[in-house]
Amino acid sequence: MVRTRFAPSPTGYMHLGNLRSALYTFLFARANNGKFILRIEDTDRERYVEGAVDVIYRTLKSIGMDWDEGPDIGGDYGPYVQSERKDLYLPYAKELVKKKKAYYCFCTEEELQQRRDEAAARGETFKYDKHCLHLSEEEVQARLDAGMPYVIRQNVPEHGEASFDDVLYGHIAVDCSDLDDMILIKADGMPTYNFANVIDDHTMGITHVMRGNEYLSSTPKYNLLYDAFGWEKPVYIHMTPIMRDATHKLSKRDGDAYFEDYINKGYLKEAIVNYVALLGWNPGDEREFFTIDELIKAFSVEGMSKSPAIFDVNKLTWMNAEYIRRLTPEQFTEYALPYYEKAGVKTDHTDVLARILQPRTEVFTQIPEMVDFLAALPDYDVELFTNKKSKTNPEVAAKVLDMAIAALEALPDWEEQQIHDTLLNLAAANEMKNGTMLWPVRIAMAGKQVTPGGAIEIAVLLGRDESLRRLKAGREKLN
Repeated sequence: MVRTRFAPSPTGYMHLGNLRSALYTFLFARANNGKFILRIEDTDRERYVEGAVDVIYRTLKSIGMDWDEGPDIGGDYGPYVQSERKDLYLPYAKELVKKKKAYYCFCTEEELQQRRDEAAARGETFKYDKHCLHLSEEEVQARLDAGMPYVIRQNVPEHGEASFDDVLYGHIAVDCSDLDDMILIKADGMPTYNFANVIDDHTMGITHVMRGNEYLSSTPKYNLLYDAFGWEKPVYIHMTPIMRDATHKLSKRDGDAYFEDYINKGYLKEAIVNYVALLGWNPGDEREFFTIDELIKAFSVEGMSKSPAIFDVNKLTWMNAEYIRRLTPEQFTEYALPYYEKAGVKTDHTDVLARILQPRTEVFTQIPEMVDFLAALPDYDVELFTNKKSKTNPEVAAKVLDMAIAALEALPDWEEQQIHDTLLNLAAANEMKNGTMLWPVRIAMAGKQVTPGGAIEIAVLLGRDESLRRLKAGREKLN
């Protein structure tokens, strides 16, 4: 059975690159009727961010990426948090020491720094010189007995080749002489990410490892560990990075946003996931819009790209706007309500608001600026009443407002159809273009040149009393 894993480190919030890694891993498992495992790799305690694990859970669940095994639901291969597996790693490292595939290293940080400085002075890249590999077993034991701090390093062969096969990149080989003896167990007894990764993948029965291609250079060292233990290697599928432009990866440090940042910016999670899915994968046809279930049916490794994907926020925004158009008016209102509240807008006519806003909204954070005039009439200049296309100016506007106020005050009911018929019949009776009548009425009620709705919708949203109050205030301005 296919068993994949998403193994994030809780050192920050869910970046879009992490999200895509999780998504592809999930889709691959589901497309192959396999298991999707969530594992938290928290060995880097210095960079641990409080609350980051909850964000991981919340993000995956909100998208619909349910895991089959994980820290919160358990499974046959737990625990699923690395810090809770601490006692598991040292015995494996000691087994490698016995096999001469690893060794104790007692070099201090000061000694290592001196060697780094010396290598830099020679213009060389520092690589650990296997100094402690040459200690006798008696010397090693004496130092251990004395309680000297140590790490355990991998004993990489000095000659030969380390290689692996990747589904996307094919056969990759490196010269062992170019590889460093990486640390497996740190001085605090915790495993390094690289070592824990191998042990956990094997003991959890992971069959396919999907991760970013930044790990391509580390994988040969991983495979040396698999060989040292005599274990079967997983299938490797390394994903290309998501780029901000041709030369820069997405990075929070450079202002690139996390998944929840985009949610807070008014994007729909469905649009984000759909767009991220297409960053490095192609369904093989012209389709652009997918639900999670549709992605599962369509996903295949053959559709994954070897070329880096460029993240285009304008394309994401376009896709988000398309998703917003597909919402029912009721769904739109549910998403929009917090933004109405932010703008101070209160109305019983959310159906009208949805009708005028939904076709114009690309991201929900645009809403407050579009509707703020409903909460408070902005200060505006009488020159707004001038519009060549509608053949209006302050003088014409004054006459229009006099007629409109009188006619609207006489309405028995303040209903949209009645307001519509009253104003358009008034325009026809006075041989005016509809725009000549409606422009001054809208400006007086909204105080803005551009509004999401016209005069009639605005009158409905404001209600009789506020509409008439604003119309009369506008007429006063024109005196």
